[in-house]
Amino acid sequence: MNILKTIALGQMLSLCICGTAITSQYLAERYKVNTPMLQSFINYCLLFLIYTVMLAFQSGSDNLLCILKKKWWKYILLGLADVEANYLIVRAYQYTTLTSVQLLDCFGIPVLMALSWFVLYARYRVIHFIAVAVCLLGVGTMVGADILAGREDNTGNNVLIGDILVLLGASLYAVSNVCEEYIVKKLSRKEFLGMVGLFGTIISGIQLLIVEYKDIASIHWDWKIALLFVAFALCMFCLYSFMPLVIKVTSATSVNLGILTADLYSLFFGLFLFGYKFSGLYILSFTVIMVGFILYCSTPTRTAEPAESSVPPVTSIGIDNLGLKLEENLQETHSAVL
Repeated sequence: MNILKTIALGQMLSLCICGTAITSQYLAERYKVNTPMLQSFINYCLLFLIYTVMLAFQSGSDNLLCILKKKWWKYILLGLADVEANYLIVRAYQYTTLTSVQLLDCFGIPVLMALSWFVLYARYRVIHFIAVAVCLLGVGTMVGADILAGREDNTGNNVLIGDILVLLGASLYAVSNVCEEYIVKKLSRKEFLGMVGLFGTIISGIQLLIVEYKDIASIHWDWKIALLFVAFALCMFCLYSFMPLVIKVTSATSVNLGILTADLYSLFFGLFLFGYKFSGLYILSFTVIMVGFILYCSTPTRTAEPAESSVPPVTSIGIDNLGLKLEENLQETHSAVL
């Protein structure tokens, strides 16, 4: 039952990502609107209005001001990593090919596993590495299906720059996800979302004014474009809100394996919305990724204990002995008085 629950939660996140991809593609192809930073900014604003405001009304150490006093610089770095990860992946499509983005984006998974090993003390078994290899094989099958179906229509005008942007974006995603898992499991989901909402809004707002001012000014607004922006923001908000819940009961690595199917959901919807050609390899790819995902979830990872401190801990035996010694002294004193 736990595996079925994990699969269902992972695919729910995939559908949220699919929603963001479809609305972005509609905006780009039908209305010539390419404003990824504006779209992200709206999502961060929603997170700010809900989760950051909730933190402001918390009491004690969970209060917004208390958190900022202690960890403000850490959350600035986290917000920067999250904003730039989103931006770099989208920007990479201007320089490199769809195939390169899909393949190199998977670089984030081994980076995530390495960071989890050192930061979260996650320890993997052989079956986990096999499962990851199976999932990546499924991604390779999907890319092959794209090429055969003729979706590889973008040759890219500077492939090397595009590939570097994807690798950087995937690495920053891994950093953001590891931090998310640590905060959600050690602190709280509300703190993570509230802080990302606060600093994500500030950072994306500044970057928005620098890199997308002209693009936004050229948009010919109507209700359809506005509706697509709202749909994107809601899908992104749901993704950010639900992902910590899924990570808390699984791990960042298993979540990232589960959402590899997001591209396939986008392809299936694209058959009807954008006239994509169907290939049986898409079904095979989906099946292979799901097999790898189930394989990974079938065996839990273990957590190694961090290195012991050189200072010997106070044991319960020591405390008991101390109590006995005090009792003996009290008895001696009482006898002397008598």
